[in-house]
Amino acid sequence: MEIRYINASDDKNAISRIYEESWKFAYGGIIPQDYLDSIPEGKWVKNLDIPEWNTMVCVENGEYVGTSSFCKSRFEQYPDSGEVISIYFLPDYIGKGYGRRLLTAVLGELKKQGFAQVFLWVLEENIRARRFYERFGFSCTDDYLDDNIGGKDLREIRYVYRFAQE
Repeated sequence: MEIRYINASDDKNAISRIYEESWKFAYGGIIPQDYLDSIPEGKWVKNLDIPEWNTMVCVENGEYVGTSSFCKSRFEQYPDSGEVISIYFLPDYIGKGYGRRLLTAVLGELKKQGFAQVFLWVLEENIRARRFYERFGFSCTDDYLDDNIGGKDLREIRYVYRFAQE
């Protein structure tokens, strides 16, 4: 398995497919099914070119199986934090340790960038992801965002990871 930053020769449609398949798997029963079914191929390609974002991929036997984007906080109220914008895997690779390895790499990069803490947002109803982050060492906060996806009102809650003081 290889974890690395994306580069110009990467197949961005294949990376976007990770998001598409992961959303359909992870958010079934949370986000309306008709919305999930209508996600177009290539929907996330443009996000891979946002200059302020860093994106890494997880490649197994030549196949893109996971991806994560991260950056300096996009939120004014958390100016000194790093942010994990997304971490997604093809469904067949969920629950097999790949997520821990990719998130470890992403947090290592954010630590190198000088952040003492990192946060992410997760859908309140996404219990599998919340357990993953909690086992990893993230703490749930009282901060939340109200969202609407596919016509359904949803809440995202903020999780924070603090690096150990050296």
